[in-house]
Amino acid sequence: MTGANATGEPAISVENVSKRFRLSRDRPSSIKEAITNRRRGPSSDFWALNDVTLQVEKGSFFGLMGHNGSGKSTLLRMMAGIYPPTSGTVTTHGSISALLELGSGFHPDLTGRENIFLNGAMLGQSRKQVADALESIIDFSGLGSFIDSPVKAYSSGMVVRLGFAVAVHVDPEILLVDEVIAVGDEDFQRRCLDHIHMLRNNGTTVVLVSHSTSLMGSLCDRIAWLDHGVLQQVGDPADVIGNYLSRVTEAELIRLNEAGETQQVMEGRRGDGRIRIRSVGLVGDDGGPAETASSGDPIKIRVTFEAVEAIDAPGFGLSVHHQDSGTLVAAPSTHGAGANTGRVEAGVNFIDLDLGRLPLMPGKYHLSVWVHESNNPHLLDEWEEAALLVVVPGSSRESEGLVELGVSWGEAHPLARP
Repeated sequence: MTGANATGEPAISVENVSKRFRLSRDRPSSIKEAITNRRRGPSSDFWALNDVTLQVEKGSFFGLMGHNGSGKSTLLRMMAGIYPPTSGTVTTHGSISALLELGSGFHPDLTGRENIFLNGAMLGQSRKQVADALESIIDFSGLGSFIDSPVKAYSSGMVVRLGFAVAVHVDPEILLVDEVIAVGDEDFQRRCLDHIHMLRNNGTTVVLVSHSTSLMGSLCDRIAWLDHGVLQQVGDPADVIGNYLSRVTEAELIRLNEAGETQQVMEGRRGDGRIRIRSVGLVGDDGGPAETASSGDPIKIRVTFEAVEAIDAPGFGLSVHHQDSGTLVAAPSTHGAGANTGRVEAGVNFIDLDLGRLPLMPGKYHLSVWVHESNNPHLLDEWEEAALLVVVPGSSRESEGLVELGVSWGEAHPLARP
């Protein structure tokens, strides 16, 4: 997918770029030690990037994603000119403004106002240009009277707000952002995103590093996925995010299997034990197990359980919590739906919960399950966080929030005046 403002011309070209860092175990802790101690400890090479080639079009919104240590922040710093490549070339076309880390370019003993001029100069702005934008920067940062206090007295959130306000008010042709927006509060994050949209509409090229797949999916025209310094894929956000989450899920399943944690009956369970939940998992279109669910597509959740004795019409319930925020998204139950599960015979059984079109947005969710006696709340079994549900982009038309409401919009009409 190409953004509406993308021109097809390159804003940033990365050609066969590799970056090596030399790691030394016994680095000197002072200049004196470095001069007097000729003996050097063993060192090793760490390749943060390996032969990466990609192009960012002018006017586009480009995302870099991957796990911690994948090389995405290193690549962003190379685009900013902070790190030189060990091999290959990084070519940029246009003025660059970068917001890469907390307090970058700020002097702690200077006031916020003084640091605005200092940071603006570092970004290539004249004193007059910064002075013309000063009130807008202060207003956007929301620091008020704190603008004349030393930056060393600021909280991390205040530093981010000031840094972002300066970075986006110098009219950059290329804006590089390394996930620092997430430090601000909800109101500031919304203002940041609104301003980024404005810059984008005015033709600014934006490159964003983030771990938020929902944010990347809603903002980016194209995404590059890095893994241990190697470029895995560049392309449409839905395709790249889906493949990335599938890889994450696969790695998590391998880790759990090696630790012997998958599908185990966990300690600390509640209930009298006449029923024991054995597993909670997804059922695909072919009736077999599935590892991920696609937003907006059909899916079933299967609860497998063992009954010690025959039980008439036990009630089942499921709660869905968003992994990152802990928000309870939904808690469907057979009682609430007026469903009768029938007689459960002794032995291993299963029950399916058909979600139809999955309304959850891409992300990770914890599934907890409980079983109780028919027509009363006496617990037979309860398993908190019995499974991790990984939702990847699918046919859903929405890209933000936690759920798709399935709404339909009418046409706009003039309001009748009395």
